[in-house]
Amino acid sequence: MKFEKYFKNYNKSIYDLLIDLDTSLIDRSVELILKCKRNNGKVVIVGNGGSSSIASHVSVDFTKVANVPSNTFNNSNLITCFANDFGHDNWVKEAVKAYMQKNDILILISSSGTSNNIINAAKYCNENNIPLITFSGFDKENNLAKLGDINIHINSNNYNYIEMSHHIILVSIVDIFKENLI
Repeated sequence: MKFEKYFKNYNKSIYDLLIDLDTSLIDRSVELILKCKRNNGKVVIVGNGGSSSIASHVSVDFTKVANVPSNTFNNSNLITCFANDFGHDNWVKEAVKAYMQKNDILILISSSGTSNNIINAAKYCNENNIPLITFSGFDKENNLAKLGDINIHINSNNYNYIEMSHHIILVSIVDIFKENLI
């Protein structure tokens, strides 16, 4: 009972962030993913650090639970090879070039919205007409939030709140497909 108040306030803070979200962004994301699936494309999800873990979890769930082909670039051989050969700031962009195909879409996650490797991949998507959904937090005008076809921003400066919100949103999109609500 020592941390009951903290725990309740913590969860309410995340709830408040999610309740304030423009849910039309969820609808648009589902439609973009559905179009990708119907066109035999796959959803590729990429993030750094904790966002990388979210990307891995959600990618597996899209494939296994929602029957939406998905992948991520969370392979240490890929990351270290591409970062070594192209520089850390360009490894995601180069992986997109090497692995994404026509009708695929990319979901990029960066809590800060300022990770250069994520931003460079987003710019590449813009230049090459690759559909892009972005997830970010902190400053609403961060670089990543300006680059996606759909930009989901969590209005917080707390990494854990942002990451948990991103995770909940992405898993809820998986469940929309799982429940055949489309």
